[in-house]
Amino acid sequence: MSIVAVTGATGFLGRHLVRALAEAGWTPRILARRDPVHPLWRDVEFELVTGDLSTPGALERLCKDATVVIHVAGLIKAASLEGFNRVNRDGARAAALAAKAAGARFILVSSLAAREPGLSRYAASKRAGEDAVREVLPDALIVRPPAIYGPGDTATLPLFDLAARSPVLPVLSPATRVALIHVQDAAAKLVAFCRDPVVGVVEVSDVRRDGYTWTEIMTGAATAIGAKPRLVRVPDKALILMGTLADAWSLASGSPTVFGSGKARELLHADWSLSSAPISEGVPSVFGLVDGFAHTVGWYRAEGWLSENIGA
Repeated sequence: MSIVAVTGATGFLGRHLVRALAEAGWTPRILARRDPVHPLWRDVEFELVTGDLSTPGALERLCKDATVVIHVAGLIKAASLEGFNRVNRDGARAAALAAKAAGARFILVSSLAAREPGLSRYAASKRAGEDAVREVLPDALIVRPPAIYGPGDTATLPLFDLAARSPVLPVLSPATRVALIHVQDAAAKLVAFCRDPVVGVVEVSDVRRDGYTWTEIMTGAATAIGAKPRLVRVPDKALILMGTLADAWSLASGSPTVFGSGKARELLHADWSLSSAPISEGVPSVFGLVDGFAHTVGWYRAEGWLSENIGA
């Protein structure tokens, strides 16, 4: 079986990707600091290269004899732009160089945020990573997913918990369009790109490429949890203020946070729908917001992450 080398394999998307690769007949080879144990991989066979992006020789060992290298590893919070760039730009460049030396095809998992690098340090670092990869491998594939959710996601869990417990849910501008993708759809598309090579930049999403309004997202979360909270519009200025306060707390505490003024600007951006042609996505998505959220909540409850009684 052909080898697909994966960085970021122990993260949320990476775990699902490794399983999807194995189920499709590939041999996943992962880069990790230690031998990982995860329920999702209970019956999955994979090769392990011990180390991380900065471990001397680790990327070379990861990419040796690989057919495809998928670089998923990335940073979502940092104290500075340089902190983001050390991973999201320099790590992407190092992985691309290792793939080039090994003669492997290269797939960079970037972010839809890279389309608007001026919004945040995170977005700027993801665009810088794309540019760095293109310099090394002009024929690389760059995949830009939107927000990814699904079983095992700790980032989206607070949304459903809030929907279950709070009498109100916040919504932002009614004009905003937000694309989403279920993690299993995201993994399936990456596996398809391993089989059928594509070059350039591809934006992926769920079945609704034009995205969702914030009202649809919050109503969908409440419906999935079985609750009926009231939706309350949050003024743009209030969100910017919350982001500024989060930045101040992060600076004072020395603890980087995902939410800050940059993330607030991302949330307020009017158009996170997709711009590329549907044919570029490789395989069609299975999940939409309603069934995707229901599937995710079902998993949360089965695993005890959400109480069966809350919102039911």
